[in-house]
Amino acid sequence: MLDFFKKLALVEGVSAILLFFFAMPMKYIFDNPIFVKHIGMAHGILFTFYIITATFLKFNEKWDFKKYLIICLASIPPFGTFYIEKKYLRNA
Repeated sequence: MLDFFKKLALVEGVSAILLFFFAMPMKYIFDNPIFVKHIGMAHGILFTFYIITATFLKFNEKWDFKKYLIICLASIPPFGTFYIEKKYLRNA
């Protein structure tokens, strides 16, 4: 399950970067909202699965609340999941 979560964190991070640095500029600068619709939906689904999987792993891997909170909050800013993978999940 932890290996799946690492891959999910990578894909969720890439979707956030695509949303913030490609789709949103396309919408607000070039008036083309179609990318936000599709990439935003994919990112929302991936974000939801990321949080659900992190919650499952909190109990399964016996993470303390601080680690769980940091892992969940890191999914919000771009590049946050990459930091989490390197700092908290690489040796797990």
